[in-house]
Amino acid sequence: MKKYTLLFGLMMSAFAVSAADMSRGADNFYKSATVSQQKVTFVNQYNMRVTGNLFMPKSMDRNAKHAAIIVGHPMGAVKEQSSNLYAQKLAEQGFVTLAIDLSFWGESEGQPRNAVSPDIYAEDFSAAVDYLGTQAFVDRTRIGVLGICGSGSFSISAAKIDPRMKAVATVSMYDMGSANHNGLNHGLSVEQRKKIIADAAGQRYAEFTGGATRYTSGTVQKIDANSSPIEKEFYDFYRTPRGEFTPKNASSLHTTQPTLTSNVKFMNFYPFNDIETISPRPMLFITGDQAHSKEFSEDAYQRAAEPKELYIVPGAGHVDLYDRTDLIPFAKLSQFFKDNLK
Repeated sequence: MKKYTLLFGLMMSAFAVSAADMSRGADNFYKSATVSQQKVTFVNQYNMRVTGNLFMPKSMDRNAKHAAIIVGHPMGAVKEQSSNLYAQKLAEQGFVTLAIDLSFWGESEGQPRNAVSPDIYAEDFSAAVDYLGTQAFVDRTRIGVLGICGSGSFSISAAKIDPRMKAVATVSMYDMGSANHNGLNHGLSVEQRKKIIADAAGQRYAEFTGGATRYTSGTVQKIDANSSPIEKEFYDFYRTPRGEFTPKNASSLHTTQPTLTSNVKFMNFYPFNDIETISPRPMLFITGDQAHSKEFSEDAYQRAAEPKELYIVPGAGHVDLYDRTDLIPFAKLSQFFKDNLK
């Protein structure tokens, strides 16, 4: 009997590792009954084709001009992960919304795949403004941006030099620069940073001479009792049916993982420098009170000039705000854009 009890316990343990936590309204693959979806493509200034999903209320009058919102996905994710959900929920409130794949990810162009280029990521947001601002049903004076996780820092980087973005909101923002050159809670030493840079530089020689591409960070493929809470948090979204999505012609082994040699580009990325120059355009920073990334929203809020707001969601972790509809403050986001894209 003990053997069977042990076997059952192991089976249940394995199930607990692989099962998705669908509590608190987790609904990443939400499909709205009142919103239309259309795949669109446009070219950024680097002549790279960017792909997005355009959402509009089915009842929308296309002969009138409407406010629009660009939605950027978490770092390493694609538009089908979190972005489509937010875009549809905001489209249900009357906005035209555009969830984009950043260059090198998803259906957008860029080689090698999974490459890091903060400048090009920011350019993709401006290219999305180009696209929306030339549509007959969009009022080009009423375009806002919403960045989730890493896209929060990319959208801020874009807004600093693109005044056409009239309102900026971020959710569970990661400052991808600080996360790489400082680490969470500034836990990365200078010597550790130098080793990361040296490893990436050495890998350039390997790949230049025909070696295989190496990847870094991202979401682990397996978790166990020794996995960190952050690893488990991301695993539950990216490696289970809750949020797993592998784009066509991509490998599930490398989703969410940037290339090792390009990831060091984040070491030179300082998106919050001069963030105050976005004023008087309004900024809204949304984070969970349990989020390991809360420090980035707090930092951005402290540096930004008025008008600004830091909105903290009780009981929410970082990934919770990707898809848990019971926790995501959609009403707050919608009101922010309604008030500021009049």
